[in-house]
Amino acid sequence: MSHHPVQVGPQRYRESFGRYYEDFVVGDTYEHRPGRTISETDNTWFTLLTMNTHPLHFDAEYGKASEFGRCIVASPLTLAILVGMSVTDVSQKAIANLGWRDIRMTAPVFAGDTLYAESSVLEKRESKSRPTAGLVTVRTTGKNQHGIVVCDFERTILVAKRGHSIEDRVGY
Repeated sequence: MSHHPVQVGPQRYRESFGRYYEDFVVGDTYEHRPGRTISETDNTWFTLLTMNTHPLHFDAEYGKASEFGRCIVASPLTLAILVGMSVTDVSQKAIANLGWRDIRMTAPVFAGDTLYAESSVLEKRESKSRPTAGLVTVRTTGKNQHGIVVCDFERTILVAKRGHSIEDRVGY
């Protein structure tokens, strides 16, 4: 399990999240919870923050005239939320995010939709340059409240081995 308390003294426990490299098993799938409902405000703020000027994300009249009949959520926001949802299970003990590949937006996301995500471990290997870490590749799939896949992608991260995370070094 990705969340477990660690005893740090008599009758004292510290919350702990994430998996070490050794905890990943190829073929395992982690269902990330809770889900996340995206609001119109989330989408508008994201477009402003990222300077995304496409009116399909914030102009309701433009959205009505589109094939979707309304505004759609900016795809980088969908991706960012799905990555964020996966952190406690996949990358809480990451040293670095090494990259994404094969990002697919497979269905539109609208304000009011609730996203759910899961990640499957595709591969893992020891790091050649860092003996205290390993590389883990997962495929994360995001679905809306109707079970429709809206986005999927692969992500490779460099994950600390047990006893070698920042938390282990600083007593976090």
